[in-house]
Amino acid sequence: MRKISRAALLCVAAAVSLTACAAGAGNNNTAATTAPGKDDKFSLTVWSNFSGREQDELTKALDSFKKKYPNAEIKHEGSQDDDKITAGIRGGNPPDVALSFTTDNIGQFCSSGTFQDLKPFIERDKVDLGQIPDAVRSYTEYKGQRCALPVLSDVYGLYYNKDILAAAGITTPPKTIAELVDFAKRTTKKAADGSIEVAGFLPSPQFYENRAQMLAPAFGAKWFGADGKSSLSTPEWQDMYKFQKELVDFYGYDNLERFRAGLGQEYSADHAFHQQKIAMMIDGEYRTAFLKDQAPTVKYGTAPVPTAKPDLYGTGLTTGTIVGIPKGAKNPAASWELIKHLGFDTDAIVGLSNGLKNIPHTKAALADPKLEVDENFKTFIDLAAGGKLQGNVSTPIGDAHIKAVGDFSSSWQAGAVPDLVAGLKEIDKQIDDQIAKSGK
Repeated sequence: MRKISRAALLCVAAAVSLTACAAGAGNNNTAATTAPGKDDKFSLTVWSNFSGREQDELTKALDSFKKKYPNAEIKHEGSQDDDKITAGIRGGNPPDVALSFTTDNIGQFCSSGTFQDLKPFIERDKVDLGQIPDAVRSYTEYKGQRCALPVLSDVYGLYYNKDILAAAGITTPPKTIAELVDFAKRTTKKAADGSIEVAGFLPSPQFYENRAQMLAPAFGAKWFGADGKSSLSTPEWQDMYKFQKELVDFYGYDNLERFRAGLGQEYSADHAFHQQKIAMMIDGEYRTAFLKDQAPTVKYGTAPVPTAKPDLYGTGLTTGTIVGIPKGAKNPAASWELIKHLGFDTDAIVGLSNGLKNIPHTKAALADPKLEVDENFKTFIDLAAGGKLQGNVSTPIGDAHIKAVGDFSSSWQAGAVPDLVAGLKEIDKQIDDQIAKSGK
């Protein structure tokens, strides 16, 4: 993401009747931070990457803002990804409010000014950021700079097919990595020719949610050390890769690749777990809604991700949608009021959570009695409230570190990395060099 600068925008009287409007990116003067009056008329354009039913649910949450500002006009445009947000800023036509699914980019958004600093508004309104769980706070800021707020969150746990586990004599989900490996082998089914019919646990990288971010917390693996340097060559990461390789060798790499090639897409009714072709998997809370809609007859349970050490049990990854004020937004003060509504209004958060089946991002909303929680969704609520989750790591190079790890994982599992430690040290150097070149 390039650092973008442009000339200040002119105030457009037809778009907003506030006392003043801000020009350029993140001006911290009084005009830029003065809240609109309750009866003021103003227009806000919101861009998100939601579509279809999910876009409609977000529109409902946006419309609830009119209880506070009845004369506000909000235009919600869906299917707008980060590239389109950046292009809008570069072309001098950004939205007033932008939502992003890509928390990997928070470091770039904050450090480049792509999203404006929210500190002036937070200080003016004395907002208590302690309402947001620590892990969620961590992935919505970068090096102490807060340029975004969360809009719900995703929490990752283990899904397991009760019938497949029961057929193998297993009555409870695995709690340790050793149990996960054991249960995966016991629940795998192969045809007479050796081909895989059911995989106990699919270790293939970059497939569905088999990503380093989701697995690393289970091993206590940290992306960066106290010195700020990439720390992929540590024993925890090595253990994670050895776990994956043990399962790959059990299946046979070529055999596993043939099996994987025949599986359905992640967000389709042909998803492998829906079709009972995998016994266990890591996925987010949102999968409960997909299973209810697309595979209601599948008997499944949810649990925390198994961990390498008992004291880590209950940890996992949390990430989610973020919302900010793009550089050059015409109405930053009014934009902030809408962002604050999405960020801290309990009724709006709970309503959106019930509609999207994502996890509320404030402590009050997590405990609200209006939150719709069944047995399987409760696992993720409990994880979110448990205080052991880890937020997605923010860097000034976006998701380049994740891509580097994904590529390495593929090579490692294919047997193309002769020395695990040496290979991880090379990736450490690659990531450190990229961060150094970013200048941030």
